[in-house]
Amino acid sequence: MARRERVMRMSVELPLWRALTAYRVLTMLYAVGLFVSAYEDYDRPGIAIAYYAVLCVWTLATLPRVQNATTCTKRFLAADLAVALIGIVLTPLVVNDQHILAGGPTLPSIWTAGSVLAYAIKGGWRWAAFASTPVAVANLIERGHPARDTVHNVILVWVASIAIGYVVEVARASERTLARALEIEAATRERERLARDIHDSVLQVLAMVQRRGAVIGGEAAELGRMAGEQEVALRTLVSGGLVPVSRVSEDEAEGAVVRAVEVPEDGEDDGGPVDLRSLLAPFAAARVSLAEPGAPVLLPPAAARELAAAVGAALDNVRRHAGEEAQAWILVEDEPDAVIVSVRDDGPGIPEGRLAQAEGEGRLGVALSIRGRLRDLGGSAELISMPGQGTEVELTVPKKDMKDPRGKADTR
Repeated sequence: MARRERVMRMSVELPLWRALTAYRVLTMLYAVGLFVSAYEDYDRPGIAIAYYAVLCVWTLATLPRVQNATTCTKRFLAADLAVALIGIVLTPLVVNDQHILAGGPTLPSIWTAGSVLAYAIKGGWRWAAFASTPVAVANLIERGHPARDTVHNVILVWVASIAIGYVVEVARASERTLARALEIEAATRERERLARDIHDSVLQVLAMVQRRGAVIGGEAAELGRMAGEQEVALRTLVSGGLVPVSRVSEDEAEGAVVRAVEVPEDGEDDGGPVDLRSLLAPFAAARVSLAEPGAPVLLPPAAARELAAAVGAALDNVRRHAGEEAQAWILVEDEPDAVIVSVRDDGPGIPEGRLAQAEGEGRLGVALSIRGRLRDLGGSAELISMPGQGTEVELTVPKKDMKDPRGKADTR
């Protein structure tokens, strides 16, 4: 049976745009109805008829524009608001004084609120506050003085538009959180499926090769040892999880699109955080155990690579000085203010004064490959060793004010 790909789209904005489209049409009809019912209040009805003709044509012609955030551009929003403001300012020129004193509606009436709401849905509460200000000024100019009903209507539009803009921003944040949760769930299910398939095939074959190689001996023993290392590395990679997928949305009207995207190579820096676990997973082997948190350990790309390189240098020192048979352990701790990686072995340890002697002889593996890298990141590398009790290297990278190895400060 062919596999079907399911794409899930979520959008809290799309219903709002649809509601705004209906609101603009209804309020346009409402404004025309008010004009017809109060025709005797207009001293220059010809100007009002011309304006309503423009308003109707503009509203109907721009319906596709207010159906999503992509087509509702800044230029359109500015032109739409200008139509409303012109109608407000024209009102004193076409109605009699009694209409104004009685608190009669402006030419666009409540259609004006649709322009302000478009700003709110498009850009949030800040855009709504920006659009409400010229509307308030135009209403005060139309009345000639700050009457109570005018101030009431201005404040109502202001508060309502800002509140809707704020709700839209909160809804967008909730949408992103939900999309991320669905991505994690999808990645977890895929990881479990891969783990089952790999366990039933590849891992069992590697384990069998390791056992048979150890029994046969000779070159087969070396082949078995390599198979054992690959088994551990593959098991760690599967249990550690897949690289999290990203939220992609080609069209804002469609909302969040949950789908897999291409992950950049290790050498590429796309500016986003990197899961340190994916860089440390290859170090796991038959004699190297990796213990890590269940959640992603996120660091800036350059910092994650440098920290992983320091771990690799520490493991090189284990193999070089403790021997190929030495056992090593990598422990990853994700603290609130720092990431701590410990590399410990069960080798003979380092004699007192040996590191200073090595630096004097020009052998700077620990000084440069480990401590130098951590120093460039604004972190530290502590080495604890007792003769006969192994060695432990503790690498600490702070999360705040982290330095970029290229010389720039990272404040993320």
